[in-house]
Amino acid sequence: MKYRDFGKTGWNVSEIGFGAWAIGARGWGPQSDADSLAALHQALDRGCNFIDTALGYGDGHSERLIGKVLKDRGGERIYVATKTPPVMPGCWPPSPYCDINERFPATYLRNQVEASLRNLDTECIDLLQLHTWTRAWNRNPMALETLRELKKEGKIRAVGISTPEQDQNSLVPLMQAGWLDAVQVIYNIFEQEPAAEFLPVARESGVGVIVRVAFDEGALTGKFTQDTIFTEGEFRANYFAGDRLPRVCQRVAKIWEDVNGEEKDMATAALKFILKHPAVSTIIAGMRTPAQAAANCTVSDERPMSDELAIRLRKHAWLRGMWYAGK
Repeated sequence: MKYRDFGKTGWNVSEIGFGAWAIGARGWGPQSDADSLAALHQALDRGCNFIDTALGYGDGHSERLIGKVLKDRGGERIYVATKTPPVMPGCWPPSPYCDINERFPATYLRNQVEASLRNLDTECIDLLQLHTWTRAWNRNPMALETLRELKKEGKIRAVGISTPEQDQNSLVPLMQAGWLDAVQVIYNIFEQEPAAEFLPVARESGVGVIVRVAFDEGALTGKFTQDTIFTEGEFRANYFAGDRLPRVCQRVAKIWEDVNGEEKDMATAALKFILKHPAVSTIIAGMRTPAQAAANCTVSDERPMSDELAIRLRKHAWLRGMWYAGK
């Protein structure tokens, strides 16, 4: 496993991190705790030292599983990032008309942090991220003031935001103004817009970058076909609704043609493409089984993607709008 600087924090984090959404929530289909714990241990055994989770993943279930693993691993230095959602019910992501003091009030944020501390069985959270945002709050980011206070109090070590899917560049002014230690962004072979401004600004500002959705919710692993059926209640049934899955599969096939045997599989190509950007600190790939953990972590040990292939893959950028909203 190779390691990278995480902004100005002084942390050296593994290139491949553990994305812990699927191990805590039901939206990815059946998942046993035994598989989840085994996947976590496998990733850590292979050098992963960064885990990303959220209080909303299974109402704290993901955090509790991670807390158990941290206890089992003893004194190993493992960085844990978690996220707190805005007050619900309410728009997700927040609309321009949402009041930050209603969606992320100070008392609520403090209570959420205390809940995550209990779930993780720790006295301090490495990175606390607001789980979403709206550009409208940039003029009065009061919630970030609360997180700064919690940082001074020793409850958290670093402050971040996970980008709203439809407006990731909304965090650019906050990075430039020094509000954030870290950001979490969607960046993959399809979603290349962050390379224009977001990632360069993060690097210039000394902000750690966590990349999510590296596989476009599984499509860029190359394992889906036009006949793939998702389990009832799984969020991807909505994400790939209508004609979306056939369209995605056709595009992935064209990407694989351009890879032209230079990488062993699509998942490896997807991860290596992201790691080519120097602003990226870590990729939080989803891992539900030990086999997935081993496969993802091994990518860091391999040679980087060639410059020529990375340039060829740029043409596969695909502006699709807000697929998370469904059809």
